[in-house]
Amino acid sequence: MKCLRPMLLSACSVLFLSISAIACAEPATVEGSLAAKRPETVMPVPRDEGWMMRQDGINQRVKEGNVDLIFVGDSITQAWENAGKEVWKAHYAKRNAVNLGIGGDRTQHVLWRLDHGNIDGISPNLAVIMIGTNNAGNSSPEDTAAGITAIVERLRTHLPETKILLLAIFPRGANSDDELRKVNMATNEIIKNLDDGKMIHFLDIGPKFLEADGSLSEKIMPDLLHLSPAGYQIWADAIEPSVHQLLDEK
Repeated sequence: MKCLRPMLLSACSVLFLSISAIACAEPATVEGSLAAKRPETVMPVPRDEGWMMRQDGINQRVKEGNVDLIFVGDSITQAWENAGKEVWKAHYAKRNAVNLGIGGDRTQHVLWRLDHGNIDGISPNLAVIMIGTNNAGNSSPEDTAAGITAIVERLRTHLPETKILLLAIFPRGANSDDELRKVNMATNEIIKNLDDGKMIHFLDIGPKFLEADGSLSEKIMPDLLHLSPAGYQIWADAIEPSVHQLLDEK
């Protein structure tokens, strides 16, 4: 019997250590499991060196202050500086607007930028958001909508006095049979519910770009995705009543 006691104690020790190890590992396991369930669209990530240069340039402009209006988005937003330059000058330069668009961005990239300087130290009166078309090829409408929702929540948290004009993702492709257009339309059906009638306002100007039969003219979007100067004029004209109202302009 004397020989059994040390063996029993040893076995108990091993069991105790095993249970302790499991207990210690459980939080990390749960955390990892939860992270695995989160879509990539809501997990902030940066991009390459060229992208970072654009990011730094935006941050430098923001640090200068005098920011009353921001446009948040991807290449379609960035090109206010190119194809939309004259329209921007006429509508937004005088409103102290800043362009927070970077070509190729998905929702996860915008989230990283918002966490790393793009809105630091400012309190604009209005943020115009149009993002998500670059997610369409890789993410479901639900996941893309989750990313857009995260962006809206970031802005509401960090810029509580800033009103948000959330635009539906613009139509793309030649006609309504285009698969990526369908994804964007399904995403829009979800994000329209973010409109609270107070600080968040959803607006779908997509039909303004389309012909009566739902087709998309290359005069408006030469590559059936990015806008021409005429397309930017349509964009500005379509949101002007909302921008005027939300900026509380007299």
